[in-house]
Amino acid sequence: MRNLFPRWANTIPIKLIIALGMTGGAVIAGITYYATPKYTRVGYQPTQPVAYNHEFHAGQLGLDCRYCHTSVDKSAHAGIPSANVCMSCHKNIKADSPLLEPVRLSYFGEDTNKDGQLSEDEDLNGDGILNAGAPVPWVRIHKTPDYVYFNHAIHVNRGVSCVECHGRIDQMVEVHHDKPLSMSFCLECHRKPEDALRPMGEVTNLAWVANHTLQDAESKEEDLDRIHAEAIGLAIKNKWNVNAGVSCTTCHR
Repeated sequence: MRNLFPRWANTIPIKLIIALGMTGGAVIAGITYYATPKYTRVGYQPTQPVAYNHEFHAGQLGLDCRYCHTSVDKSAHAGIPSANVCMSCHKNIKADSPLLEPVRLSYFGEDTNKDGQLSEDEDLNGDGILNAGAPVPWVRIHKTPDYVYFNHAIHVNRGVSCVECHGRIDQMVEVHHDKPLSMSFCLECHRKPEDALRPMGEVTNLAWVANHTLQDAESKEEDLDRIHAEAIGLAIKNKWNVNAGVSCTTCHR
């Protein structure tokens, strides 16, 4: 009986385990590289508690992204504006608009009389402190997987515009998830960062286009803009010594 099967048959279980492991790893890697979150979040457009019109504020009024997202050039997270930021304008502009009711509830909180004073009737907690309301429950749209580390400040402070990852926010009445933010999307930029770099003063100018010169007048205008943009990007890359990492530890920590 001991010679019923050849000796090499003893290695079959090990080979099966290795093959299954490699197959499973390939499937996981493929999903991570191509499908997360490219096919699951692009186009995602949730209903927000306040119908904030980015096309009007950022596009028509020219409001700088950093006015609301105050930490985008200072920390890893761009930050979500508090009711204080909204009310810095809307105390006087459309102060009674029903669309802004969630913002007013968050801003005034217990101060239902909106006089800055805490009356006995308004002191719901009984602590004698004029408390603000709960934050506006904004629904997050752009999100990378939990195992990915992304630092906004590093990118913004080297000339990567908001438009590279978020699209033309200044043309969106309601913001939606515009770019895939998948591993392949990020690696394309890291492998050739000069394509995404622009002058620091134009980082939040989402409509910025590189001005072309007249030396290639026979070329198409969009080609000239691309050529000039690449030249600008290379200059910025060399100036700041931009070496975008492509190893796993760059984003997975």
